[in-house]
Amino acid sequence: MPSHPDPQILEALRAFDTPTICNALEIVVPARRAFGFTRRPLVAPFPELKPVVGFARTALIRSREPHPRDRESATRMRLGYYEHIAMQPLPSLAVLQDIDAPDTGFGAFWGEVQTHVHAGLGCVGVITDGSVRDLDAMSPGFFVLAGSVMPSHAHVHLVEFGGTVSVGGMVVSANDIIHADRHGAVVIPADAVAKIPAAIDLLTRREKIIIDASKQAGFSIERLRQAFKEQDDIH
Repeated sequence: MPSHPDPQILEALRAFDTPTICNALEIVVPARRAFGFTRRPLVAPFPELKPVVGFARTALIRSREPHPRDRESATRMRLGYYEHIAMQPLPSLAVLQDIDAPDTGFGAFWGEVQTHVHAGLGCVGVITDGSVRDLDAMSPGFFVLAGSVMPSHAHVHLVEFGGTVSVGGMVVSANDIIHADRHGAVVIPADAVAKIPAAIDLLTRREKIIIDASKQAGFSIERLRQAFKEQDDIH
């Protein structure tokens, strides 16, 4: 098995929304039915964007108080983080946890500059429980899921990067495969990626039985009962 899933298969998963990916994972990895996805609502300021799939690059941020580092060490931290974003495999997807609770999102890490820099380094978007700003000036097509929209960056700074984070109840480690759209995000186990298209095909055929029946004239409980039986016969 290759160290990373086939990029073409990952790209193909962008044709499906994240709820569909979650449904497929219930078949492919049933033990993950109740975890691995965002379970608290996030803001999608660009809901029209196509779903994204990428390799997670993780970090912790805060903004309430000034960072404790001198200028040189702060620069080293920032450049190290950007190297993390740009490392292979690509595309990357930034997953940043804001640790300023109860003031999560006090200052925005994400805006015009950060989205352009990240996009230039091969990052397709961000998932954060922190805040974002500069919505009209962000890099075009850069995917965003955020906890809130705020006007200031306050004292926002990186605390660390490359570890395990939790955003919206979704626990993510560096290089996890993430699928995200306006509904939320989900971690896809690497060994499940290749099995997802077949699972989606099965689900689609099963759902079509119910949906088609519901659109027929004279739809009734008896017809629904029959459709459920027909659905169970599809494997």
